[in-house]
Amino acid sequence: MSDIIKLRRKEIIANDTMAFYWEMPDGFEFKAGQFGDFTLINPSETDEKGDTRAFSFVQAPSENELVTATRMRDSAYKRELEKLSEGAEVKFDGPHGNFKLHKTESTPAVFIIGGIGVTPIRSMIAEATLQQTSHDMTLLFSNSTPEDAPFMSDFREFEKKNPHFTFVPVMTQTDSGEWNGESGHIDEDMLKRHVSDVSEPIYYLSGPAGMVTVMYDMLVEAGVNEDNIRAEEFTGY
Repeated sequence: MSDIIKLRRKEIIANDTMAFYWEMPDGFEFKAGQFGDFTLINPSETDEKGDTRAFSFVQAPSENELVTATRMRDSAYKRELEKLSEGAEVKFDGPHGNFKLHKTESTPAVFIIGGIGVTPIRSMIAEATLQQTSHDMTLLFSNSTPEDAPFMSDFREFEKKNPHFTFVPVMTQTDSGEWNGESGHIDEDMLKRHVSDVSEPIYYLSGPAGMVTVMYDMLVEAGVNEDNIRAEEFTGY
Protein backbone atom coordinates (compact mmCIF):
# COMPACT_ATOMS: atom_id res chain seq x y z
CA MET A 1 0.00 0.00 0.00
CA SER A 2 1.11 3.53 -0.71
CA ASP A 3 1.25 6.37 1.83
CA ILE A 4 2.59 9.90 2.06
CA ILE A 5 4.92 10.07 5.07
CA LYS A 6 7.02 12.82 6.62
CA LEU A 7 10.69 12.90 7.52
CA ARG A 8 11.02 13.30 11.30
CA ARG A 9 14.79 13.77 11.46
CA LYS A 10 18.08 12.68 9.90
CA GLU A 11 21.59 12.14 11.25
CA ILE A 12 25.08 11.12 10.14
CA ILE A 13 25.89 7.65 11.54
CA ALA A 14 29.23 6.84 9.83
CA ASN A 15 31.45 8.26 7.07
CA ASP A 16 29.18 9.33 4.17
CA THR A 17 26.29 7.46 5.81
CA MET A 18 22.99 8.90 7.03
CA ALA A 19 19.99 7.56 8.89
CA PHE A 20 16.51 8.90 8.15
CA TYR A 21 13.71 8.68 10.73
CA TRP A 22 10.27 8.61 9.12
CA GLU A 23 6.75 8.96 10.35
CA MET A 24 5.18 5.50 10.67
CA PRO A 25 2.02 5.10 8.55
CA ASP A 26 -1.11 4.22 10.55
CA GLY A 27 -1.37 0.50 11.21
CA PHE A 28 1.94 -0.21 9.49
CA GLU A 29 3.48 -3.60 10.27
CA PHE A 30 6.60 -5.24 8.88
CA LYS A 31 8.95 -8.14 9.51
CA ALA A 32 12.62 -7.72 10.40
CA GLY A 33 14.66 -7.73 7.17
CA GLN A 34 11.99 -6.20 4.93
CA PHE A 35 12.25 -2.97 2.90
CA GLY A 36 10.09 -0.20 1.46
CA ASP A 37 10.11 1.97 -1.66
CA PHE A 38 10.66 5.69 -1.03
CA THR A 39 9.67 8.07 -3.84
CA LEU A 40 10.73 11.72 -3.85
CA ILE A 41 7.91 14.16 -4.59
CA ASN A 42 8.74 16.83 -7.21
CA PRO A 43 12.54 16.71 -6.76
CA SER A 44 14.54 19.54 -8.32
CA GLU A 45 16.75 17.04 -10.16
CA THR A 46 16.37 13.45 -11.24
CA ASP A 47 18.37 10.86 -13.19
CA GLU A 48 17.75 7.87 -15.43
CA LYS A 49 17.01 5.64 -12.40
CA GLY A 50 14.01 7.78 -11.48
CA ASP A 51 12.76 9.11 -8.17
CA THR A 52 12.20 5.84 -6.27
CA ARG A 53 14.69 3.74 -4.29
CA ALA A 54 14.24 0.72 -2.05
CA PHE A 55 15.63 0.92 1.48
CA SER A 56 15.65 -1.76 4.17
CA PHE A 57 14.23 -0.91 7.58
CA VAL A 58 16.97 -0.48 10.17
CA GLN A 59 14.89 -0.95 13.31
CA ALA A 60 13.23 -4.13 14.50
CA PRO A 61 9.41 -4.23 14.45
CA SER A 62 9.53 -4.28 18.28
CA GLU A 63 11.45 -0.97 18.29
CA ASN A 64 8.42 0.64 16.68
CA GLU A 65 10.22 3.18 14.52
CA LEU A 66 10.54 3.50 10.74
CA VAL A 67 14.20 4.20 10.01
CA THR A 68 16.31 3.79 6.87
CA ALA A 69 20.04 4.32 6.38
CA THR A 70 22.13 4.74 3.28
CA ARG A 71 25.56 5.67 1.98
CA MET A 72 25.36 9.20 0.56
CA ARG A 73 26.69 8.77 -2.97
CA ASP A 74 26.81 11.49 -5.60
CA SER A 75 23.58 10.68 -7.44
CA ALA A 76 20.59 12.93 -8.10
CA TYR A 77 18.39 10.87 -5.75
CA LYS A 78 20.92 10.93 -2.90
CA ARG A 79 21.54 14.67 -3.27
CA GLU A 80 17.79 15.32 -3.10
CA LEU A 81 17.38 12.92 -0.16
CA GLU A 82 20.16 14.65 1.78
CA LYS A 83 18.50 18.05 1.20
CA LEU A 84 15.13 16.95 2.65
CA SER A 85 14.23 18.99 5.70
CA GLU A 86 12.26 17.81 8.72
CA GLY A 87 8.60 17.55 7.81
CA ALA A 88 9.35 16.96 4.10
CA GLU A 89 7.03 14.40 2.51
CA VAL A 90 7.82 11.35 0.41
CA LYS A 91 5.65 8.65 -1.09
CA PHE A 92 6.15 5.34 0.71
CA ASP A 93 5.21 1.86 -0.41
CA GLY A 94 5.87 -1.24 1.68
CA PRO A 95 6.70 -3.53 3.26
CA HIS A 96 8.30 -5.80 0.66
CA GLY A 97 10.76 -8.67 0.62
CA ASN A 98 11.39 -12.13 2.04
CA PHE A 99 14.91 -11.59 3.39
CA LYS A 100 14.24 -12.55 7.00
CA LEU A 101 15.58 -14.71 9.78
CA HIS A 102 14.66 -18.40 9.54
CA LYS A 103 12.15 -19.71 12.08
CA THR A 104 13.96 -22.81 13.39
CA GLU A 105 15.76 -21.49 16.46
CA SER A 106 17.98 -24.59 16.80
CA THR A 107 19.65 -23.79 13.43
CA PRO A 108 22.41 -21.18 13.79
CA ALA A 109 22.50 -18.02 11.65
CA VAL A 110 25.74 -16.59 10.26
CA PHE A 111 25.59 -13.11 8.69
CA ILE A 112 28.45 -12.14 6.33
CA ILE A 113 27.85 -8.51 5.58
CA GLY A 114 29.54 -5.59 3.83
CA GLY A 115 28.96 -1.94 4.71
CA ILE A 116 25.45 -0.54 4.51
CA GLY A 117 24.18 -4.01 3.55
CA VAL A 118 23.90 -4.41 7.32
CA THR A 119 20.61 -2.48 7.58
CA PRO A 120 18.22 -5.49 7.30
CA ILE A 121 20.57 -7.52 9.51
CA ARG A 122 20.46 -4.94 12.30
CA SER A 123 16.69 -5.28 12.20
CA MET A 124 16.84 -9.11 12.40
CA ILE A 125 19.40 -9.19 15.24
CA ALA A 126 17.56 -6.50 17.19
CA GLU A 127 14.26 -8.38 16.85
CA ALA A 128 15.78 -11.73 17.91
CA THR A 129 17.40 -9.97 20.90
CA LEU A 130 14.23 -8.16 21.96
CA GLN A 131 12.08 -11.27 21.51
CA GLN A 132 14.74 -13.35 23.31
CA THR A 133 14.77 -16.08 20.68
CA SER A 134 17.45 -18.75 21.07
CA HIS A 135 18.90 -18.46 17.55
CA ASP A 136 22.68 -18.77 17.75
CA MET A 137 23.77 -15.76 15.63
CA THR A 138 27.22 -14.68 14.42
CA LEU A 139 27.77 -11.45 12.49
CA LEU A 140 30.95 -10.97 10.43
CA PHE A 141 30.68 -7.30 9.47
CA SER A 142 33.20 -5.98 6.94
CA ASN A 143 34.05 -2.27 6.50
CA SER A 144 37.12 -0.32 5.40
CA THR A 145 37.67 1.37 8.78
CA PRO A 146 35.71 1.68 12.07
CA GLU A 147 34.64 5.20 11.00
CA ASP A 148 32.92 3.67 7.94
CA ALA A 149 30.97 1.11 9.97
CA PRO A 150 27.39 2.02 10.92
CA PHE A 151 25.68 0.62 14.05
CA MET A 152 28.86 -0.62 15.76
CA SER A 153 27.61 0.51 19.18
CA ASP A 154 24.21 -1.12 18.56
CA PHE A 155 25.81 -4.48 17.80
CA ARG A 156 28.05 -4.25 20.88
CA GLU A 157 24.93 -3.53 22.92
CA PHE A 158 23.05 -6.50 21.42
CA GLU A 159 26.04 -8.72 22.21
CA LYS A 160 25.85 -7.65 25.87
CA LYS A 161 22.11 -8.30 26.04
CA ASN A 162 21.96 -11.48 23.95
CA PRO A 163 24.03 -14.50 25.07
CA HIS A 164 23.34 -16.14 21.68
CA PHE A 165 24.85 -13.32 19.58
CA THR A 166 28.54 -12.94 18.62
CA PHE A 167 29.72 -9.76 16.89
CA VAL A 168 32.85 -9.96 14.72
CA PRO A 169 33.71 -6.58 13.14
CA VAL A 170 36.24 -6.91 10.30
CA MET A 171 38.26 -3.97 8.93
CA THR A 172 39.94 -4.13 5.53
CA GLN A 173 42.06 -0.95 5.65
CA THR A 174 43.29 -0.34 9.19
CA ASP A 175 46.79 0.06 10.56
CA SER A 176 47.56 -2.75 12.97
CA GLY A 177 48.24 -0.28 15.77
CA GLU A 178 44.74 1.20 15.62
CA TRP A 179 42.60 -1.90 15.38
CA ASN A 180 42.87 -5.09 17.40
CA GLY A 181 39.96 -7.01 15.87
CA GLU A 182 39.79 -9.08 12.67
CA SER A 183 41.33 -7.37 9.65
CA GLY A 184 41.67 -8.08 5.95
CA HIS A 185 39.03 -9.71 3.79
CA ILE A 186 36.67 -12.36 5.09
CA ASP A 187 37.84 -15.77 3.88
CA GLU A 188 37.38 -19.44 4.74
CA ASP A 189 40.03 -19.35 7.50
CA MET A 190 38.35 -16.40 9.21
CA LEU A 191 34.95 -18.04 8.89
CA LYS A 192 36.22 -21.24 10.50
CA ARG A 193 37.75 -19.29 13.41
CA HIS A 194 34.25 -18.11 14.35
CA VAL A 195 31.99 -20.93 13.11
CA SER A 196 32.86 -24.36 14.50
CA ASP A 197 30.80 -26.38 11.99
CA VAL A 198 30.40 -24.49 8.70
CA SER A 199 27.84 -26.97 7.35
CA GLU A 200 25.33 -26.30 10.13
CA PRO A 201 24.18 -22.63 9.88
CA ILE A 202 21.97 -20.78 7.45
CA TYR A 203 24.05 -17.97 5.93
CA TYR A 204 22.85 -14.46 5.11
CA LEU A 205 24.88 -12.39 2.64
CA SER A 206 24.26 -8.70 2.13
CA GLY A 207 26.39 -5.87 0.76
CA PRO A 208 27.90 -4.72 -2.53
CA ALA A 209 27.11 -7.12 -5.39
CA GLY A 210 30.78 -8.00 -5.95
CA MET A 211 31.30 -8.92 -2.31
CA VAL A 212 28.10 -11.00 -2.17
CA THR A 213 29.28 -13.02 -5.20
CA VAL A 214 32.75 -13.61 -3.73
CA MET A 215 31.32 -14.63 -0.33
CA TYR A 216 28.82 -16.98 -1.97
CA ASP A 217 31.62 -18.74 -3.86
CA MET A 218 33.75 -18.87 -0.69
CA LEU A 219 30.93 -20.58 1.24
CA VAL A 220 30.31 -23.15 -1.49
CA GLU A 221 34.05 -23.83 -1.65
CA ALA A 222 34.06 -24.29 2.16
CA GLY A 223 31.42 -27.01 1.80
CA VAL A 224 28.24 -25.07 2.61
CA ASN A 225 25.03 -26.38 0.99
CA GLU A 226 23.77 -23.72 -1.47
CA ASP A 227 20.24 -24.22 -0.10
CA ASN A 228 21.51 -22.70 3.16
CA ILE A 229 22.69 -19.42 1.61
CA ARG A 230 20.39 -16.40 1.38
CA ALA A 231 21.64 -13.30 -0.40
CA GLU A 232 20.59 -9.68 -0.82
CA GLU A 233 22.64 -7.32 -3.00
CA PHE A 234 22.90 -3.63 -2.22
CA THR A 235 23.70 -1.63 -5.33
CA GLY A 236 25.17 1.86 -5.24
CA TYR A 237 21.99 3.61 -6.45
